[in-house]
Amino acid sequence: MPSAKGDEKRTARPPAASPALDSQGQLAAFEAAMKQFHARRLAEARDLFVAAAAGPESDVANRARLHIAMCDQRLPQPIEKPQSAEEYYNYGVALTNARHLSAARDNLEKALALAPLADHVHYALALVEALDGNFDAARGHLARAIELQPRNRLIARQDADFAPVARHPWFDALLYPEKRGC
Repeated sequence: MPSAKGDEKRTARPPAASPALDSQGQLAAFEAAMKQFHARRLAEARDLFVAAAAGPESDVANRARLHIAMCDQRLPQPIEKPQSAEEYYNYGVALTNARHLSAARDNLEKALALAPLADHVHYALALVEALDGNFDAARGHLARAIELQPRNRLIARQDADFAPVARHPWFDALLYPEKRGC
C-alpha cells in the first residue's frame, strides 16, 4: 500500500510518479487514516488520507479529501508573534476559547497596554478573570468595559461565558443597576 511521502504533507495529491491505488488499497489507506485520525495523530492520518484521495473510488476519495481539510484545520499552524493590540486581542480570545486562561490573560494584558481604552479588551479580560475565578479583577475589567461602551452591559447579560459569575451580587449590580436603584 503506497502512501504519500513525508515531504508532501501539505499537498492535496501524492506525486504523479506514485503508483495508483486499487480499490482495496484505497479503502485500506482510508481505514488506516481513520484510525490515526481518531487517535489524534493528525499528521499521520493526513498522509494516509492523501493516498486514499488518489484512489479510483470517488466516494472514498471525496471522504478522504474532506478529512484532509479537517486535519489541515486541526494541525497547528505556525503562529507569528502578535504586533498590534488587535493581534494580541484576537490571539487572546482564541486562547480563551481553548481555555488556556493564563496565556490568554498575558496576551490580553499586552493588548490592553497598547490600547488602554479598548472596551472589547477589557471585556475579554473580564471574561478570562471570571473563568479563572478572579472575581475582583473580573469586576474591575467589566466595569471599565461598560464605562467605555455601555452596550457591553447588554452583551454581558446574554454572554453564556459569564455563567460562572452570574449569581454573584457584584455581577448582578453591574449588569442590572436598575434593580438596585442606581
